[in-house]
Amino acid sequence: MVISTNTLGSGNPILFWLDVASAASSWLLPLGESEALRSGDTSQLEKLQIFSDELVGDGEYRLFIPSDAAQGPLPLVVMLHGCTQDPDDFAAGTSMNQAAASAGFAVLYPAQSRAANSQRCWNWFDTTHQQRGSGEPALLAAMTHHAMASHPIDPKRVYVAGLSAGGAMAAILGETYPDVYAAVGVHSGLAARAAGDLSTAFSAMQGRNKFSVSEPSGMPTIVFHGDADGTVHARNGAQVIEACAGGDAAVESVTLSGLSGRDATRSLHRANDGSIVAEHWVVHGASHAWSGGSRSGSFADDLGPDASAEMLRFFSERPRRPVREHEAS
Repeated sequence: MVISTNTLGSGNPILFWLDVASAASSWLLPLGESEALRSGDTSQLEKLQIFSDELVGDGEYRLFIPSDAAQGPLPLVVMLHGCTQDPDDFAAGTSMNQAAASAGFAVLYPAQSRAANSQRCWNWFDTTHQQRGSGEPALLAAMTHHAMASHPIDPKRVYVAGLSAGGAMAAILGETYPDVYAAVGVHSGLAARAAGDLSTAFSAMQGRNKFSVSEPSGMPTIVFHGDADGTVHARNGAQVIEACAGGDAAVESVTLSGLSGRDATRSLHRANDGSIVAEHWVVHGASHAWSGGSRSGSFADDLGPDASAEMLRFFSERPRRPVREHEAS
């Protein structure tokens, strides 16, 4: 067992408990008073009071670090859950902890509060939460920085992924904080700023929004979307790709058969220099659920390609690129 204390903003200590004796992997969890430590209560989420030039707010997260993690800085993937979910449910349904243990990643699971959204959705459709230095993007970036400052994380290998509303917010973070996140994974989500209010959000989810890209972001992005998704139309996955790669990128597509019971089409989008800037997986017959996941969590499909493993593979190949000054403003 390892006990460590850290401070954030107010200087109040944050107590962590890490079970390094586990043969598999461990949650890194906060504990309140020493009484909780003695009782073995690890059910609490990390409560952060964020004080910065950009915002004052409350955030909660869980952090997973493999118990047999290699010495030295680890890559980190930030996982944003969908509506009605929480970090535990999302971790169970995606099996991301198991994939991360195999790939040597740490995983940060921010939790949306009911006070911020009654359905626990990230507010991707609200313009307040679509800008750098504002709302949820600033809060999530602050959580990411806190985890990086508190644990051995490689700052050049920090990534963000999400499902549905979490996928839409991941796309926003990729565009607003390219100096923090090296690549993005969007599962059954929408492009950044695909909507500006609740009315246009529903239109976008149905694939009826007007979407155009003036200049592609170039942010490396991997997308998974089921072509039978009745909640977020599969057209949105194509828009996420267009937002990062543009409409004129060279595309190579191949159909992959028999991936744990489902076929999928994988398309690679190349930049002018020949590098792959985006990877688009259309999972045939899949609905609004994490592909290749576990039914122990919600919105998860145990059939199809393993989205968690494929995202970590995509991320592993892409350390953060140099960011031009105007991209991080």
